Amino acid sequence: MSSLFPALADDPSDRVALWFGPRSLTYARLAAAAGALGVRLRDRGAGRVAVWATPSLETAVAVVGTLHAGAAAVPLNPKSGEKELAHILSDSAPALVLAAPGDELPDALGGLERIDVEADVHGSEAPGPAPVDDEAPALVVYTSGTTGPPKGAVIPRRAIATTLDALADAWRWTGDDVLVHGLPLFHVHGLVLGVLGPLRRGGSVRHLGRFSTEGVARELNSGATMLFGVPTMYHRIAEALPDEPELVKALAGARLLVSGSAALPVHDHERIAAATGRRVIERYGMTETLMNTAARADGEARPGTVGVPLPGVELRLVEEDGSLVTALDGESVGEIQVRGPNLFTEYLNRPDATAAAFTADGWFRTGDVAVRDPDGQVRIVGRKATDLIKSGGYKIGAGEIENALLEHPGVREAAVTGEPDADLGERIVAWVVPVDPQAPPGTAELADHVARRLAPHKRPRVVRHLDALPRNDMGKIMKRALPS
Repeated sequence: MSSLFPALADDPSDRVALWFGPRSLTYARLAAAAGALGVRLRDRGAGRVAVWATPSLETAVAVVGTLHAGAAAVPLNPKSGEKELAHILSDSAPALVLAAPGDELPDALGGLERIDVEADVHGSEAPGPAPVDDEAPALVVYTSGTTGPPKGAVIPRRAIATTLDALADAWRWTGDDVLVHGLPLFHVHGLVLGVLGPLRRGGSVRHLGRFSTEGVARELNSGATMLFGVPTMYHRIAEALPDEPELVKALAGARLLVSGSAALPVHDHERIAAATGRRVIERYGMTETLMNTAARADGEARPGTVGVPLPGVELRLVEEDGSLVTALDGESVGEIQVRGPNLFTEYLNRPDATAAAFTADGWFRTGDVAVRDPDGQVRIVGRKATDLIKSGGYKIGAGEIENALLEHPGVREAAVTGEPDADLGERIVAWVVPVDPQAPPGTAELADHVARRLAPHKRPRVVRHLDALPRNDMGKIMKRALPS
């Protein structure tokens, strides 16, 4: 169909490209459906197109059809609140909205022309794609907006192709692979990696609709070879393994288990490996950069690391004063900056924010902080704004303390932040969901536990107990939402 998805033009067979529950589309039918939609969008001269991104065949057809037309898709989270949705629509100004027939859309979308997406189109040969430059926008994906209204990251076709081909190299990803996942389709992880990735390789994806350990076991035991998930999903898998022998069998037989979107706690890594003999590998990316690093399928799956830079990606760690962190000691902390063809083009309508995001020589400031091990593997220790704690003259990443806390038998969930301290500058605060709310581990017990595993200066000085940690749709802990 286009250079992004050669299999759509080259494969007229009945090979299945997409499964969403009991519904499926072959490559030939996907090409016909996306091609027919692309013609309709071209006839309307659409530049940007909103997609009501439910976990459905129609969403996949809508995005591929939009790319076929040479337009840019703006995926909309169906759980977005009215204010956020209104901002995204005002900012991106889509020409129309694509949705599955029967989907009820909120009032904010009432002023847009609606096209119901037909997933199963029969008849004539699939129309060819519009000729489009590699730098043309493919997606406008809105960031989480933790420091203001969400910003629309304009992702060019070049970045999608580059990232997916680099992952294919790292993971030995081919058209023989069958991917299973239950990720949302309004985000880079579920949409770009989880749907466009298999289509670019000429393989297939089986979407669970809604994540469940039973669904994972069923699909992996029925021919799927790869699993993509977020830490919350792998935590549920780790919890379920002792009671679900079919799940153990499924993971043990998978070719590749990949976690992303946040750090997977070491404790869950170890529980899954002990039960199945298989290691989960991690990768690191952002909306603005797509994928930056990944553990390789033929390399070491080391818990707590996100691998090495992908082919074509330059990565460096930088001090606050702009000097480079060159030590590969697993301790020296710096902000990650990246440069390469995987990067976004701009923040839509925000030249100020775009300029601020890049250095003068073109490096993107990720805002993530990390260390590098002696072999160059990257370990993320948190976000610069919320996870870099300066205490007693040390720079400490919250992530390694969280991992240490999760190794305590009395801790179910943990988050670590810093708060002002007259003596230390900042003191380390642990937010803990205890296994037994009636007998939670105390500050001294957890401080000693961390000090023995890491170093005394990394021990929490304050422990606060919660019933649950605030999380977003991708399972990331929202530290700004913790009680003040």
